[in-house]
Parts: sequence; C-alpha cells; structure tokens
Amino acid sequence: MADSGKFITGIYPGTFDPVTKGHLHLIRRASRMVDRLVVAVSDNPKKSPLFTHQERLDMLKADIDNLPEKGCEIEVKSFNNLLVKFASEVNATFIFRGLRAVSDYEYEFQMTGMNAKLDPDIETVFLMAADKWQFVSSSFVKEISSFDGDVSEFVTPLVAVKLKEKFKK
Repeated sequence: MADSGKFITGIYPGTFDPVTKGHLHLIRRASRMVDRLVVAVSDNPKKSPLFTHQERLDMLKADIDNLPEKGCEIEVKSFNNLLVKFASEVNATFIFRGLRAVSDYEYEFQMTGMNAKLDPDIETVFLMAADKWQFVSSSFVKEISSFDGDVSEFVTPLVAVKLKEKFKK
C-alpha cells in the first residue's frame, strides 16, 4: 500500500471458469499491494464457459469470503466491456495479471501494450504463479473433472462439488 495517503484500487480480471487455488493465491497476494481489490469476472459469452456467469460470481464470492490473510477489502464484480474502461469505472490504477509460463507472457505482453495505449494511467502488474500452481489452469481442471478425476488439490471443496454436479448432467 502506498504511503502517499492516496487510496489505491487494483483489479484482478478473469473468466474464473472455475476459480482455482492458483487464482486464490494470486488474489491473496494482490490484496497485500492495494487498499481495495476488485476481482472482475468477465461476462463474455464468446468464451462458452462451463459455469454460468452467476455461478462463477457465487463461487468466487464464497471462496474469497473463506480466504485467509486478506490484505485489504476484496470485492467481486461483473464486467462485460473493455477491461480498461471497467478499471476506470471502479477507479482502479493497477491491473493484476498472473503468469504461469512463457506462453502466458506473450499474450499478456500484447494485452498490456494495448491497454497502455487505451489508458496510459492504468499500470499492469504481473504476478508469477507460485511453483505449486504453475501448471494449474481452469481448462485442465475441467478436463480432469469431466473424466471423474480428483481435482481436490487444485480447487476448493465448494468448486469440486460444483464441478461434479456439472459433469453428472
């Protein structure tokens, strides 16, 4: 947190389909760097998520409520417009992005450049995934769960139950 007396808001955007322990780890870390963190859940139907937008919001809210060692107030909000526009709407000056591998970096590098052109007052902060979470992705979690595999190491018990329910249908 800044010593300047200025209230700092950060935003951590994603689809969170579903939220993983890797996401939660980054949320906790980002919450230590700002006074307020907005976890922004994208409502982008082009991505064809497994979970509805409301289900993703509800799972995130529940998991964040149970998150230990939060560094600041954390809000979960929905957005369906340009990230920099939404960041401006919530008065965020930082966008937090997680990086797992070089392939993440290439995509994030391009997006950061575009966001800087669209709004040069918003900074992007990259957080490297902890070793434990570098290979975890929502896509892998969904695939494992679709074959009735055990995903309890990668998601919270709530999310594991929701995944089982989805794939029983």
